[in-house]
Amino acid sequence: MKILFIGSRLYDDVDYYVKRKNIESILTESNENAVNLDLPDKVFIVPRGMGGPKQIAINQNVDAVVPLIGIDPPLIEVAKLKEELENDYGIPVIAADVRSVELTSNKINTKKFYSQINVNTPEYQVLNSPDELNLSFPVVLKQGEGQGGKDIKVARNLDDVDQYFKEFDYALCEKFVEGYEISIEVLGFKGEYVALPPIFKGKTTLEGTHPLNKTKLGPCLIDGLDNNLIQQTAYKIAKNLGSDGIFEMDFMYSTKNNQLYAIEVNTRPNGTRYLTTATCGVNSLCELINMACGDFSLASIFDKLEYHYSCEIPVGNYEGSDASEPLKSFDNNNFVVHGPEGYQRITIRADSKKELENLIDELT
Repeated sequence: MKILFIGSRLYDDVDYYVKRKNIESILTESNENAVNLDLPDKVFIVPRGMGGPKQIAINQNVDAVVPLIGIDPPLIEVAKLKEELENDYGIPVIAADVRSVELTSNKINTKKFYSQINVNTPEYQVLNSPDELNLSFPVVLKQGEGQGGKDIKVARNLDDVDQYFKEFDYALCEKFVEGYEISIEVLGFKGEYVALPPIFKGKTTLEGTHPLNKTKLGPCLIDGLDNNLIQQTAYKIAKNLGSDGIFEMDFMYSTKNNQLYAIEVNTRPNGTRYLTTATCGVNSLCELINMACGDFSLASIFDKLEYHYSCEIPVGNYEGSDASEPLKSFDNNNFVVHGPEGYQRITIRADSKKELENLIDELT
């Protein structure tokens, strides 16, 4: 089996699994100084864009392509690459298709999509000027595109809205939901979808705290909220998107209204994947490889499911005890350290809440 991986930044997350499955690994990367270039069997430095990966996939006669891209801008080009390689060359690309990316990469399109499939989302309007606002404060102001809290502002009054419009020409204005933030991963391939355990990302804040600065927990345990509802709603969204790969979905639960709201969908590897793996034993990036190899099925996912308590804590620079090999796997570890220096996080798992508390004290 020969697989082309696009992008090196996340490759160390799967290198151990690639070697375990005896896969010949080829990687394309546009930055010759990028990390992890020493890990695959072959590396090709190519110009930015998908032209280089397309030619490498054809010339190297690969069996499949697995993009490992964790940012939004290239996703539409990856989706177009998927169409070309699958339709013209019969090479499967394990990624979302053009329709799914167009619906999810723009938050306004996503809102319209939720309405079409009858999924609850916070009340919203698109503003072209502050004068058009008819929602009561507080509200959340966003741009159509962006990730990780970029270009988001919680506005408490009209002055805040005026300030936002000094930088932007428009805003997706959404009613602020007082309650809790939740993320969930859904895996999809050839019409089969499975929603993994939801992750608790903390309370919503008027300060708009960046996701990297929050402590997160798995599984999500919120009084009054049934995790089956989250999984069923996530499954419905993925089923209606009807594409392949990883879907990370963000939800909010209103304690005031006892209502679950869908916020957005990402069709790429995501920041909560370590917590998901720690909680249930299913590694979404490794499952992309299984899709490429023809080894993915709902039955295999259910066979792998485990039940743990997990926590992810921002630590800046981790200086604790060393993990066992493979470093990015929970196979031989109860913790994984990830993220760049200065912004590292540690994800910890245990079989009980008490054991988790003890491990947190020990490792932090």
